[in-house]
Amino acid sequence: MSEPLIEVKDLKVQFNVRDGIIHAVDGATFTINRGQTLGIIGESGCGKSVTAKAILRMVPRPGKVTGGEILYHRRIKSNGSEITDIVNITELDPDGEEIRKIRGGEIGMIFQEPMSSLTPVYTAGSHIGEAVGLHRLVPIRKVGAQMVETIQAHRRISKQEAREIAIDMLRRVGIPKPEQRVDAYPHQLSGGQRQRVMIAIALSCEPKMLIADEPTTALDVSIEAQILDIMRELQETVDMAIMFITHNLGVVAEMAEEICVMYMGKIVERASAVEIFYEPQHPYTRALLKSIPHVGKKSRERLASIKGMVPDPFNLPSGCVFHPRCPEYMPGKCDRIVPSWTQVGENHWARCLLYEGV
Repeated sequence: MSEPLIEVKDLKVQFNVRDGIIHAVDGATFTINRGQTLGIIGESGCGKSVTAKAILRMVPRPGKVTGGEILYHRRIKSNGSEITDIVNITELDPDGEEIRKIRGGEIGMIFQEPMSSLTPVYTAGSHIGEAVGLHRLVPIRKVGAQMVETIQAHRRISKQEAREIAIDMLRRVGIPKPEQRVDAYPHQLSGGQRQRVMIAIALSCEPKMLIADEPTTALDVSIEAQILDIMRELQETVDMAIMFITHNLGVVAEMAEEICVMYMGKIVERASAVEIFYEPQHPYTRALLKSIPHVGKKSRERLASIKGMVPDPFNLPSGCVFHPRCPEYMPGKCDRIVPSWTQVGENHWARCLLYEGV
C-alpha cells in the first residue's frame, strides 16, 4: 500500500493587495505518497509555484494561507521502532525552528531563478535562506560555501566532510572541474551551471521530498536528462517523493506517475499520467495537450492555442472560471454554476459540468 508523505486538503492562499484580493490557490487537494512523483502543470500564474511555497511556509507577503491544511507524515524513531508523526505545516510559525528543520533537510526545493537564490549575502528572506532554514545574515560569497552551510545546517558532519559532499554533488549534476568550481562566485557561472548548483544544493541533504519548480528550464537536453536521472536515482535510494512543476509536458510525461492540472488557482483535473495524456477529460487539459508540437507535423502548420486570454485575477468569471475560453461552453450553465470535484473514472477526477449531469 502507498504511504502518504504530504496531504494537501482544500488549500487556499490569498494575496490582499491594493486593487483587491487574488485567490492564488483556491481549494487545492492532493496527496503525494512516499517515492511518488506528482506533476503539476498549467499556464503561468495558475498557482503552481504558490502551492509549492505554501508547503514550505514560504508564501511571500502580502500572501497568506487562509484555509485548508497541509499534513506532513514524518517518520521518527520511538522506543527502538519507527512511527509516523503527522505535522500540520499550516500551523507552524513560518520563521520557527520546526519549519526550518523541515526546509532543505526533509523537504528540498529547486527554484526557477538560480541567480536570485545564489546571492553573495543571503538571509531567511531570500530563496536560499528560506529553503535551507537559515534565520540570520550569512556573509557567504562562494557557491561551495553556500552548499557547505546548507549541508551542515541539516547533517551533523564536519566542514571538510560537507565540502566533499558538495564537490561530489557538483560532479553528479554535471559541473565541470567541481574541485575548482566549488570556490567560484555565482556570477562566474553560466545560467545553466547556476541552475545545476541549485539542484545540487536541494539534493545534497537527501530530502524525503523534493519540490522541483521548473528545474531544467535553463539546461540543454543532455544535462536535463542527466538531472532527471539523478532525481530518479535518489528517489530509489531514499524513497524520495517529487513534486514536479513544469511547463514541459514531455518531461512531466516521462517523470510523473500522477498529474494535477491547475487553472486560476484551482485543480481542474487529476489522474495518472497515462490517463491525462491519453484520455484527458477536462476541456482545459485537452487544449493544453493540443498545443504540444508533434514530430512529423508540417513546419508551416500553426500550433494550436487556447483561445482567449487568462482572466483578470481581480475579476474572475462567474461559474466555471474557464468558461470564456472553453470550446464546450454551455450557456446558462457554465457561466452560472461553479463545477464540483467529480469522479470521471477510476482514480480520475475533473472539475467540469460536463460530468455533473446538470
